[in-house]
Amino acid sequence: MAGKQDDKAAAKEAARARRAESRARRSQIFEAFKMQRREDKALVPLMVAALVGIAAVAFLVGLIWDMQWLFLGPGVVLGALAAVLLFGRRVSRNVYSKAEGQRGAAAWALDNLRGNWRVTQAVAGTTQLDAVHRVLGLPGVVLVGEGAPHRVKSLLAQEKKRLSRVVGSTPIYDIIVGNGEGEVPLRKLQQHMTKLPRNISKADVDRLEKGMAALASRGAALPKGPLPQGAKMRNVARTLRRR
Repeated sequence: MAGKQDDKAAAKEAARARRAESRARRSQIFEAFKMQRREDKALVPLMVAALVGIAAVAFLVGLIWDMQWLFLGPGVVLGALAAVLLFGRRVSRNVYSKAEGQRGAAAWALDNLRGNWRVTQAVAGTTQLDAVHRVLGLPGVVLVGEGAPHRVKSLLAQEKKRLSRVVGSTPIYDIIVGNGEGEVPLRKLQQHMTKLPRNISKADVDRLEKGMAALASRGAALPKGPLPQGAKMRNVARTLRRR
């Protein structure tokens, strides 16, 4: 009897936690919507146009079979979904446009990668806040550099040489985040990463992660987000002097 009561109490507690999480998520979305609406005057008109436009198309298609009211319901649902997707894309574009050019922006983008990625931030850096981040995943090892390209290229080459002693034949990719020729824009970094070919298995990822434990970042990792202008990387500077 006591066991059943405990189970019921646990179920109620879990339900309360889910409701609280759902409320918090809705609140975050609403706050994001309010912020985006203030900065993006076209947001609401575009969302309304998507909703009304798709619903109107569904209604007109339904007229062909004299089933317009039956088609209207799904049309409204699809229109609402399109409006939400539009909102998400414009928020994402706004966030990336604000982060672009700030030191630490690439680290922030990598930290939000979806999938089985192992991110180690700031495995190499300079006093000018240039940095190289190491990402381990199914494509192999990906080194992502941000900062001045002429300095970042040198950092990438050094880190690539260092890693090659450990990873053997595992592919090592290098990426420079930026808007120059041969660089990957910040807003496209995640997409670029997910399009890399799958070269190794999950078991290989685990094995390589253990093998690279000795090469774990010896400098301070960048914060998980764009760094403020004028921020210092004192710990990285000390690490570079030790090297």
